Amino acid sequence: MTLTAGVIAVQGDVSEHARLLLPGGESTTISRLLADEAIDEEIIAHVEAGKPVLATCAGLIVAARDANDDRVETLDVLDVTIERNAFGRQRDSFEAPLSVAGFEKPFPAVFIRAPVIDGVGEGLEVLARWEGDPVAVRQGPVVGTSFHPELTGDARLHDLAFFAEESTA
Repeated sequence: MTLTAGVIAVQGDVSEHARLLLPGGESTTISRLLADEAIDEEIIAHVEAGKPVLATCAGLIVAARDANDDRVETLDVLDVTIERNAFGRQRDSFEAPLSVAGFEKPFPAVFIRAPVIDGVGEGLEVLARWEGDPVAVRQGPVVGTSFHPELTGDARLHDLAFFAEESTA
């Protein structure tokens, strides 16, 4: 018997519900759903067209060249390798002020079961590090972060990802 479950992504806590209902980790589930719905191909075409993408936390894992986990079908739009959950479990979540390239003041990063970037390819810019490890990168139109910038109320990373060319013109 096959059980079909759905999570309606309207109000919030979607990932929390999905983790309890769907097998594998969040990035495993995301990559599976992207492939099943052929959204992965749309995202790759979007990036190849030079359009911006902000890939955060599990999104960074999926966007990577290599997630170091055969269960995750990566998009290979960021030339990085990832160590999943490198900063620990949910209870190990923390906030930290990050020095981000181009920002005058530290960015209040929120790390929740965060991955770490353990390898970067050529042509990839490291925007921020935490304890020596890259946690924010940019390659072409893709910005990837190990943390959750959407939880901070600080729009600077979103501005960097989506409006950098406009603001420098």
